[in-house]
Amino acid sequence: MKYFLLSLVASSMLFAQEKLVIDAKKFEANDAKGISIFTGDVKLRKAKDKLDADRLEVYMSSKDSEKRVPLKYIAIGNVSFDIISKDKEYEGKGNKVIYYPNKEEYEIIGNGYIKEKVEDRKIYGDKIFINQITGEAKVSGTEDKPVRFIINLDNNKDSAKADK
Repeated sequence: MKYFLLSLVASSMLFAQEKLVIDAKKFEANDAKGISIFTGDVKLRKAKDKLDADRLEVYMSSKDSEKRVPLKYIAIGNVSFDIISKDKEYEGKGNKVIYYPNKEEYEIIGNGYIKEKVEDRKIYGDKIFINQITGEAKVSGTEDKPVRFIINLDNNKDSAKADK
């Protein structure tokens, strides 16, 4: 329980006074390894961001660090999420999602889907990588399920008539 409280305190410091709230049916921690594991109907909430999964593993920095902070989150099983950052708003899902907070990198593995809500762009793939700092994105498909990218084009009929 001590490690759990330290994890939450460190996480809240990382997110500048924002609260990180994780609800689950079961919790276990290994202080020596710096890992907290949440299982069963896991719900993570931080400001407007949310993530739901069957299992969530939170890897923390070493005890020797000045402040213990999350280094990596791994969500497994029926993962769905909503993320709001700067001028972007995403919703998505996948079999497994890995997030590196220091690098602001996401990996969605297995049946990946992301929708960028503001520009209404959708991408499907077996493995999706996104770096929010650099804007880099990489998507891989499989033989049976190639990458699919969908953009809704503005087909404004009034502007088409004006061009005639």
